Amino acid sequence: MDRSHDVDLELARQCAAGDEQAWQRFVLEYRPVLYRAADALDRSGGARDLADGLYADLYGMEDAEGERRPLFRYFHGRSSLATWLRAVLAQRYVDRLRAQRRLEPLPGETDAPVDSGAGRRGDPPDPERARYLALVRQALGRAVAALCDRDRLRLGCYYVQQLTLAETGRLLKEHEATVSRQLARTRRAVRNEVERQLRHDGLTEDQIAACLASVAGDPGPIDLSQVFGPPQGGHYPKRKAPAPERSV
Repeated sequence: MDRSHDVDLELARQCAAGDEQAWQRFVLEYRPVLYRAADALDRSGGARDLADGLYADLYGMEDAEGERRPLFRYFHGRSSLATWLRAVLAQRYVDRLRAQRRLEPLPGETDAPVDSGAGRRGDPPDPERARYLALVRQALGRAVAALCDRDRLRLGCYYVQQLTLAETGRLLKEHEATVSRQLARTRRAVRNEVERQLRHDGLTEDQIAACLASVAGDPGPIDLSQVFGPPQGGHYPKRKAPAPERSV
């Protein structure tokens, strides 16, 4: 039996169990690995959000029964942890590309109408788009306003000011893995609240799905800085200069 990856397997086991020291070691050693893998997938940096978001799933978000299901439980040491992480990240990148391409016409079908919700250049405008946009803007604003100050600040730092996980963590005195988990939790809560409000506004499940797809495909004039607003008693910190390597 190959035991060459026993050290990696033990680290994964400790992280899955929520060991804080193990998480600190994991982030220190494997954050650069994930960022390099993300940049190899997309040289524009467009895959780094997938790398950042992976921490939350590796730790495991609680399900409806309150049970945590860490992604680390699928690592069995048959390869190095670095190789396994690169494979997981690559699969998520492929999944995102496939999801995006479902909204695009197949080759040879460029003249056929495509109901993507967002519309393409040359397509007739979606008559429901303005209504959908207004409903989502209102629901999103209310959902964000209902968050506690700390959750709103964390979202604003990462998504409005585009701080890294490390920068956001330093500001909030949180570990990067904790920032990733809290962002995932808050995103889920905001989406659930937006869907609840849209349902309350009388939209059917199909209309809600079309509404969210329309706005997600092309958010248009939704200004996130206006949705979030400054944190109570101040302003979001701004990055002094974009760093070419977000892993340091």
